Amino acid sequence: MLRIHFTARDLEYVRIAPGPDPLWEIVCSVCRLQTDEGRIAFGPWRRAVTPLLRGGGGGRGRGGAGGTDRAVALALRSLMPCGPYIPDFLTPAVDGGNADLRQGVDRVLSTPRSRLRREFTLLAESEARTRLLAGPETRVRPFAAEQLARGDAAALRALGGLLTAYDAAFVAPYRPWIDAAVASDVAWRSRELAAGGVRALLETFRPMARWSPPVLEVTYPVERDLHLAGRGLLLVPSYFCWRKPITLFDGALLPVLVYPVEKPVQPPAPASDASLARLLGPTRAALLYEVALRGCATTSELALAVGCSLPNTCQQLAILREAGLAACRKEGRCVLHHPTPLGCRLLETAGAGPAGGPLPMPRPATVSP
Repeated sequence: MLRIHFTARDLEYVRIAPGPDPLWEIVCSVCRLQTDEGRIAFGPWRRAVTPLLRGGGGGRGRGGAGGTDRAVALALRSLMPCGPYIPDFLTPAVDGGNADLRQGVDRVLSTPRSRLRREFTLLAESEARTRLLAGPETRVRPFAAEQLARGDAAALRALGGLLTAYDAAFVAPYRPWIDAAVASDVAWRSRELAAGGVRALLETFRPMARWSPPVLEVTYPVERDLHLAGRGLLLVPSYFCWRKPITLFDGALLPVLVYPVEKPVQPPAPASDASLARLLGPTRAALLYEVALRGCATTSELALAVGCSLPNTCQQLAILREAGLAACRKEGRCVLHHPTPLGCRLLETAGAGPAGGPLPMPRPATVSP
């Protein structure tokens, strides 16, 4: 159990990251490759990347260490074992949650030597305990551990290349799925926040977390207390996080809670020219605009907004989902609709945003009580 202790000041600085953090997605996805957990949720992705792990996929030469996609994944796996400890420097915090892969990699490469040395010592100790419990055959020597621990510039550049190459091969091709799932989650939790404040927001994390003021009790593999001490908490939605939220090992770092978002059983099919052609018509155009403008809305709210009957609204929304322009999630008795990145891009291209300008993806502001 992880107990996160809040003060009144911490409640003023609870933030929801507007999108997934690319480095946390790398770490979590590398962990998903090490087990068969989440067979339904991650099965399509695992099957898609299997050729890369077998040495196929044309990935030779893309890795920062000059290897294939398989070599890139194995090198990162040695630094990101699915176990009790993963070095914190691999997921540097970005205050406000506006994460960017290039910015994140730059922060990784600028980690102070003293911190690198300390965290690689912890990794070695964790690996030694794992070998003791599971046997010496489980030993995997971390990639360039000695060089990285002393801050060797060439080793750090190689690590940056590995992170970039892994993202390009294993994460970037599936970003539409990731962005759609995360956008749905952020829109839903932002809606709950607007309706009921911080308490309602924290209650959305049941059953994986329980808000018992002033403590958020989180399902966790070890007993731990995290005192926010006025620093607030950044909530980071993650596609590849599985079942339980995770946080940084070092409680002195900027507090973050990375949590899993709901994932579709099957990835959405890419929109075809034929399915997009079915969108031509005033009702569907109006619905898509309203969905994107509101960020998250019920079927009844959308029907009222466009002046359409409830059955016809349901039918038109189904066509939008079929075309990959909208998605939905069930919350209690309601179905909440939200735009996909493709839907927002289509509106932006058509100049259909407010006042004829681009229509941005919803970005929740800093949470206040």
